[in-house]
Amino acid sequence: MILTLLLLFIVLILQPDVVLAQQAVNPSAFNPQAILRNALQWIDSLGTVGAIAFIAIYIIATIAFLPGSILTLGAGVVFGIAWGSLYVFIGATLGATAAFLIGRYLARNWVTKKIADNKKFAAIDNAVGREGLKIVLLTRLSPIFPFNLLNYAFGVTAVSLKDYFLGCLGMIPGTIMYVYIGSLAGNLALIGTENQPTNPTLTWIIRIVGFIATVAVTIYVTRLAKTALDQEVS
Repeated sequence: MILTLLLLFIVLILQPDVVLAQQAVNPSAFNPQAILRNALQWIDSLGTVGAIAFIAIYIIATIAFLPGSILTLGAGVVFGIAWGSLYVFIGATLGATAAFLIGRYLARNWVTKKIADNKKFAAIDNAVGREGLKIVLLTRLSPIFPFNLLNYAFGVTAVSLKDYFLGCLGMIPGTIMYVYIGSLAGNLALIGTENQPTNPTLTWIIRIVGFIATVAVTIYVTRLAKTALDQEVS
């Protein structure tokens, strides 16, 4: 566990702008960032209807494992900090909930059958389910955990839909900070590029909060698992 935390911390420090990082892209290859950037430009031209289109595209992107960071940053340019944060939160929450339900009803039954004979794993799953709200909140505060993958992963755990939905409130601080960072660009063409303006102080806040949340959820889940196993053995 300690080694894992150290590795996560190193990643967080060496790659402070993971959400803003640009990869070398082959123009002929599938480029989701370019597609989403073009979508943002189209949304910007829609006027008041743009908010509905943005939320719908964010939901689709979340389900389809597309990089929502581009949309989050772009929301700051298109809608401003306040409205952009609201639209991102609505789109991310609805998209995450849809992915959770897909994971639960398309995979949960299969997983349940697989762990039916493994009482220890089932005990851990139930323990995590009882503390689902805290765990979801902590993972949402941490940028280390992959957002899109986590949505499906929670679906195959015992976490209730209510706890999962409420746990999405943990996205609010990060959403506001990233929308603000996006608003600094002032131009959609700069979103997700090396030339995008950043706020060093805010970047460090994101790192520190994310690391604390990562440590907390790792220790918390480890203790839950140990307690569940001890009870099962006894």
